[in-house]
Amino acid sequence: MARSLSPIMLGKQLDGIWHTAIVAYGDEFFFGGEGISSCSPGGTMLGPPDTVVELGETELTEEIFMDYLSSLGETTYRGDRYRLFEHNCNTFTNEVAQFLTGRTIPSYITDLPSEVLSTPFGQILRPILDSIHIAPPGGNVINGGRNI
Repeated sequence: MARSLSPIMLGKQLDGIWHTAIVAYGDEFFFGGEGISSCSPGGTMLGPPDTVVELGETELTEEIFMDYLSSLGETTYRGDRYRLFEHNCNTFTNEVAQFLTGRTIPSYITDLPSEVLSTPFGQILRPILDSIHIAPPGGNVINGGRNI
């Protein structure tokens, strides 16, 4: 849908509006309006991903990873800090990917918000979209007092 509507609405072609997550230790981890959540891979209401980008393997233990996520969930990635354009699922996935593998997610994903906001229509939509707190259903919140 983004591919067909973006030229009309934004004056430029977008191949998609991307939701990202990271799969590690057999679970999928993502960030939204509820904070950091997890589920089985492809287990949110969004279903299986359209595209999978392999970022490599980690040498970190699951315990270190979960401690790291817990720390992020109490500070940087609390649900009330979610912002669709500046601090979203892609920001989270990129940061966690760097922690686990030293690699980043593709720039066509991380650059998408600035591409949208660089258009007149993006600026018109910004106040409306800034008020949206997206939380894909189907995950277990791992911060905010509940753990997986």
